[in-house]
Amino acid sequence: MELNGEYEIAAPRERVWAALNDPDVLKACIPGCESLEKTADNAFEAKVTAKVGPVKAKFAGGVTLENINAPESYTISGEGKGGAAGFAKGSADVHLAETAPELTQLSYVVHANVGGKLAQLGTRLIQGTSKRMADDFFARFRERVESDGARAAAAAAEPVPDSTPAPEAVPEPATRPETVTAPEPAPEPAPEPAAGPTPEPAPRPEPHPEPEPEPATAGPAPGTHERAKERDRERVQPPPPPKTLSPAVWIGGLVVIIILLLWLIT
Repeated sequence: MELNGEYEIAAPRERVWAALNDPDVLKACIPGCESLEKTADNAFEAKVTAKVGPVKAKFAGGVTLENINAPESYTISGEGKGGAAGFAKGSADVHLAETAPELTQLSYVVHANVGGKLAQLGTRLIQGTSKRMADDFFARFRERVESDGARAAAAAAEPVPDSTPAPEAVPEPATRPETVTAPEPAPEPAPEPAAGPTPEPAPRPEPHPEPEPEPATAGPAPGTHERAKERDRERVQPPPPPKTLSPAVWIGGLVVIIILLLWLIT
């Protein structure tokens, strides 16, 4: 049985070649692959579960890389046994051609042989299943290589952070705010006197000669002793007796009061 196909991958040929030799990439892309371990520089051990028509089997076997011409071509050879389901053995020639700086064309040719129950299913069914598995593998492989390239380009475009510590900022000394004094208001000019007739100056009084002070005489002033004696006599002299009304005045007043009372009664 022979299969062939071609795929274009948007990546440089060196990157596609490195992915074809990476066990992690191959394991993620092979349909039904449970494990893929590198046992030598160009040898791998694999376990794959596959379903061909009504038959589902788990194959275990080895894969070897031969006819290596990096980064242009190589040959993958392998053989797997699936117990009662039978066995599968084959090889694939893979070729990489760089059609542009960022574009690679991958082409392959597969030669395979099957035996046991798998061989009884018919060549058409086996060939259809093999073609579908190959398309699944290369579709996953192309997506993986292109996405890895996009991530690598994005990482390269990011600026590398500067590891040099930034100099510490030295705080500037605080400056006291300048005090702004308001300018003093200019004095208002005095109002000019109203225009009018100029008053005549008043005549100056003639100076009178001041009387000359009398010369001071020694001793008490005249008349001082007489005033003192009069005050002493006033203090010693008893107060005059109260004045009494004469009998005639008293009787006349009494008669007047009696007459007024009789007049009021009548």
